[in-house]
Amino acid sequence: MQENRMPPPKIVYLDSYTVNPGDLDWGPLKALGQVFLYERSQESEVMARCAGAQILLTNKVPFDGARLAQLPDLRYIGVTATGYNIIDIEAARAQNIVVSNIPDYGTDSVAQHTWALILELSNRVGAHDRSVKAGDWSRNPDWCYWQSPLTGLAGKNLGILGMGKIGQAVARIGQAFRMQVLFHSRAQKDFEGAKWCTWEALLENSDILSLHVPLLPETEHIIRAESLARMRPQAWLINTSRGGLIHETDLKKPWKQDKLRQRPL
Repeated sequence: MQENRMPPPKIVYLDSYTVNPGDLDWGPLKALGQVFLYERSQESEVMARCAGAQILLTNKVPFDGARLAQLPDLRYIGVTATGYNIIDIEAARAQNIVVSNIPDYGTDSVAQHTWALILELSNRVGAHDRSVKAGDWSRNPDWCYWQSPLTGLAGKNLGILGMGKIGQAVARIGQAFRMQVLFHSRAQKDFEGAKWCTWEALLENSDILSLHVPLLPETEHIIRAESLARMRPQAWLINTSRGGLIHETDLKKPWKQDKLRQRPL
């Protein structure tokens, strides 16, 4: 008697270069079905490539309800990132499509990058490196040379919006610099050596404010004119989360007034 077997699922990865620039083995994935790997996908190519797929992997290629409606065979979307705002979750739920993300993959690297930005602002390593290589120090009459004063971090208030795993990693590094850590999260929680406060208090008391929340309807443009007005005049704003957290037009206004001069985004 011939055994009826389900055909292997069609698995499509639309932007595979984001996770594998060439040094990883796709063998384990290919063992699961018919795998179609596309390093990059143009908008005009997306739907044709996804046709008939049961499994879809994407890092930054978005899928709204209109796109999902054209994929009746789709059963699973794997977002190979922490943020999943590129997927219309309600539309996926309505079509019984399971969606997952990878919440932990970038915890240490994002925290490290956050502090690379903060330390560049405090020590101006990049600017001084270029200046020294240009010969400015060798022409300087004094042994001590700097283009701008350094900023000590010890004792300053580090404000963190979002105390998930990345926010906690950023907080621990801040504590190593002997900073006072303040944070706001939806659920009031305990974190050793840090103080939970309201969103308004976080804005008003942070010398450095670092954003670590997902882009959701309730967090979109959470940094806007009203919140910027509450911040300290010389505060630093660091955003290593989604750009949509900040209302960019409102951000330009305090910049013109020489406020919030340091804003790595």
